[in-house]
Amino acid sequence: MKKTLVAAGVIIALGVIWTGGAWYTGKQLESRLDEMVSRANSELKRTAPETNVELVAQNYQRGLFSSQLDLVVKPIDGQPNAWLKPGQTVVLNEKVDHGPFPLAQLKHFNLLPAMASVHTTLANNEVTKPLFDIAKGESAFVADTRIAYDGATRTDLTLRPLNSEQPNAKVAFSGGDFRIDADKDGNTVSVNGEIESALVDAVNEYGQKVQLSMNKFKSEGKTELTSFDERIGNQKTTLDKLAVSIENKEMAVLEGMELNAKSDVGKDKKTIDSQIDYTLNSLKVQNQDMGSGKLTLKIGQIDAKAWRQFSQQYNGQVQALMAQPEVVKDPQLYQQKVTEAFIGAFPLLLKGEPVVTIAPLSWKNGKGETAFNLSLFLKDPATATAAPQSVADQLDRSVKSLDSKLTIPVDMATEFMTQVAKLEGYQGDQAEKLAQQQVKGLAAMGQMFRITTMDNNTITTSLQYANGQVTLNGQKMPLEEFIGMFAMPALPGVPGQPAVPPTGEPATPPAAPAVPQQ
Repeated sequence: MKKTLVAAGVIIALGVIWTGGAWYTGKQLESRLDEMVSRANSELKRTAPETNVELVAQNYQRGLFSSQLDLVVKPIDGQPNAWLKPGQTVVLNEKVDHGPFPLAQLKHFNLLPAMASVHTTLANNEVTKPLFDIAKGESAFVADTRIAYDGATRTDLTLRPLNSEQPNAKVAFSGGDFRIDADKDGNTVSVNGEIESALVDAVNEYGQKVQLSMNKFKSEGKTELTSFDERIGNQKTTLDKLAVSIENKEMAVLEGMELNAKSDVGKDKKTIDSQIDYTLNSLKVQNQDMGSGKLTLKIGQIDAKAWRQFSQQYNGQVQALMAQPEVVKDPQLYQQKVTEAFIGAFPLLLKGEPVVTIAPLSWKNGKGETAFNLSLFLKDPATATAAPQSVADQLDRSVKSLDSKLTIPVDMATEFMTQVAKLEGYQGDQAEKLAQQQVKGLAAMGQMFRITTMDNNTITTSLQYANGQVTLNGQKMPLEEFIGMFAMPALPGVPGQPAVPPTGEPATPPAAPAVPQQ
C-alpha cells in the first residue's frame, strides 16, 4: 500500500511539473512569437525582396497543453507587383504542442525536452485551392517542427503526392521528404531531402504535346551567415534522369546529373572562395549518344565587403525595377534593365582582384575528349591612376593575365558531328563522310586564320595575355595586332592599309594550309 502511494505521488508530481512546464513554455512561446516573425520577415526581405510579401501572426489562442495560430503571408501595403495581389493571402495553420514534452514528439518516441512542437498545414482559400484540388482535398504539404529551448529548430517537411489530369495538361508528382535544421538565430541552416519522380504533360505554343519527366532528385546542403551578412556553405544536388518528349517521341534524355557547389571564407577572413563542379554522365538526343560532360569552375579572392556592396546595389536596383509597371510588363526591357544593373555593379567584385579558373570544361564520347582550360587573374580598375591611352591600357585596368587552351581530338569531333548529321537525317556512311568534311574544313579555316594548330591529330589553340602582349599558339604579338586579325577589311584610301585593286577584282585571299590526311 505504501509503495502504491509513493508511486502515485511520483506520478502526480510529474504531472504537476509537466502541466506547469507546459503552461510556462506556452507563455514563453507567445512572448517570443513577434520576435520570430520579425526575424522571418527580415530574412524574406534579404533573400527574396522581389516578392514584396510579409509574414503576420494572427488568431493566437493559447491553451494549457497546446495553442493555435495562423501565419499569414500577405502583400506588403503600398508595394506594387507583389507575388500576391492585394487582398490575397496564403495561410498556414499552426498547431503548437507545448513543452517540456510536446505530445507530438512523444508520439515519435522523442523524449528530449523541447519548448514546443509545431504542426503546420496549408489552409484552403482562393489562392491555394488549385493545390488542394490536385492533392485530393488535403494540404499539399505537412511540416512538423521541434523548437528547442535555445531557439534551434528541426523541421520534417513532407510534400504530398499531387495528381491532376485535364484535357491538355497532366501533372503527376510522387511527393517528397525534406529535413531542415536551423540554429536559434537562423544563421546556420541545413536542408536534406529527396523527390522520387515528377511528370508534366502540356501542349506547347505549336499545339504539340510535350512531356517532361524526372526521376530521383536529391539535395543536401548547409549554409551559414558570415560576419559580413552573406551566406557561404556547401550544396550537392543530383538527378538520376531527365527526359523530354514531343508527340510521344523521346527528344532528349539526360542521365547522371550532379552539381556540387561550395563557398568558404578565405584564410585572411576577408575574401570568399567558391567552386562549382558539374557532371553529366550521358546525353542522348533522339536516341543518338552525344556523350558526357563536366565542368569545374573556381572563383577565388572575392573581397567579402565588396561582395556585400555588390549584392546590396544589384538587389536594390532589381527591387526598384519591380516597382515600375512599364518595365515589368515588357520582358525584354526588364531583362535589359537587369543586365544593366549587373554590369553597373560588377566592378565592385573586382576589388579583391579575384581569380577565375576553369579546369576543365570538357565533352567526351567514345572517340576522345575535348577540353577547355582557363586561368584569368583580374585587377581592380579603381586602382588605376591614369586614363587609358590605348586598347591595351583599357584591358590592363581589369586584367592581370590570361592563360587558356582548347584541345579537340579530330576523331572525337568527327564522331560528334556524325551524330549531329544523323539527327539531321543523314544515314550511316553518308553522315560520317559529311562529318569528316566539316571537321577538316574547320581545321583548315582555323589554320588559315592562325587561330588553331594541328598536332598529333588534335586541333589545338592556346592564348595567353599579359601587359598588352598576346601569345597565340606560341606566336607573340601586341594586343592591337591580335585584334587586327579579326577586324573587317579597311576601306580604300585608309592610310597604312592596302587598297582594293583598281580593276575592281577582289584581292586574292591567302592560301589555306594543307590539311593532314587522316
